[in-house]
Amino acid sequence: MQEFRNKVAVVTGAASGIGRGIAERCAQEGMNVVLADIEEPALQEATESMRRSGATVLSVRTDVSKAGDVEELARKTLDAFGAVHLLFNNAGVGAGGSVWESTLADWQWVMGVNLWGVIHGIRTFVPIMLAQDTECHIV
Repeated sequence: MQEFRNKVAVVTGAASGIGRGIAERCAQEGMNVVLADIEEPALQEATESMRRSGATVLSVRTDVSKAGDVEELARKTLDAFGAVHLLFNNAGVGAGGSVWESTLADWQWVMGVNLWGVIHGIRTFVPIMLAQDTECHIV
């Protein structure tokens, strides 16, 4: 993809860290950016900060471990912008501590976000991208 201006980027885990950096760079390139994150206060702060810098931003509270949340993210993206060109399946978590000391709940959370979040993103967004019949990418 050579031209990013006016394209639409969806970034999961966009409220902080790498995701926020990706979202800010997409905005600098002139893209419409959809910020998706489960952490509402951080998501709101990122959204307001990017809007103050002139970015066109939509924020959607999303738990990527839940298929329905990712489907709602896609619906809101299409309602707002009519397309999606880039999906950054960036959301990720780590339980911390020793592997053998992590609880089953810790592992379910990690796998829910890090594995199922990616699967839900691909299953939801690839059909949309293919139907658009234009250049699209998932990272």
